[in-house]
Amino acid sequence: MDQHPQPQAPGEQTVPMGSQAQQPGMAMTGPMSHSAPSVQHEITHGPSFAMLRVDVMPGQTVVAEAGSMVARQSHVNMDVKMNAGGKGGFFAVVKAFFIALIRKVAGGETFFVNHFTAPQQGSVWVAPTLSGTIAHRSMKGETITLSTGAYVASCGDFEMKLKFGGLKSLLAKEGAFFLQITGHGDLFFNSYGGVHPVDVNGSFMVDNGHLVGFEGNLEMKIQSAGGGMMGFMASGEGLVVVFEGQGRVYLQSRNVSSLVGWLTPLLP
Repeated sequence: MDQHPQPQAPGEQTVPMGSQAQQPGMAMTGPMSHSAPSVQHEITHGPSFAMLRVDVMPGQTVVAEAGSMVARQSHVNMDVKMNAGGKGGFFAVVKAFFIALIRKVAGGETFFVNHFTAPQQGSVWVAPTLSGTIAHRSMKGETITLSTGAYVASCGDFEMKLKFGGLKSLLAKEGAFFLQITGHGDLFFNSYGGVHPVDVNGSFMVDNGHLVGFEGNLEMKIQSAGGGMMGFMASGEGLVVVFEGQGRVYLQSRNVSSLVGWLTPLLP
């Protein structure tokens, strides 16, 4: 175990090993933040190239996307399971298979997830695919809806299901489905670039390529950015997500589609 602390970049959150301090519900605080005892963890190398360390205690299970593990201590066990909550007999396994398949094809998640446990305190390190930050949200029964690929890891009792964004979402950069997460525990999600929370009370418009997720009493619809057909085709904005109500929206500072568009002409 590395005993030399690293410099903490702005926006990083650290829970020292053995700490019993209460932590804010998010690394970014604000009017809608929540407090709860947190799983011991540390987010380093952010906000551009964030990596998450979670200290697994006996009786805890940390779930992470397949392929996200960077390292783990040798006594930390890893079990690979389908990305679904099915338990029981044959039909439950078949149901779990199809749920995991739908999450893979429609929701952009991995078909399998890794479950980490340990007989004594041990650490596992995970990192997302894209460069960017990792945000921590301490959940106490709330519901948060994340865009495709934003989920990184969790520890606690969570129910996850896909949410269809409507027919227009088929054309949206974020995809047709979102991941809706409800429960108690610690949730970690990421973005391409930085995560910026905005508390909404009324109407709020987000370019769909910059949406990480949302929570609270918000209704969502997808529409053209405006300006008629010319605005849709030539403005570069395309479709936007419009929220109505009160809650919190999480934005990402960079757009993956814009990166792809910039790189494509440079490819051989």
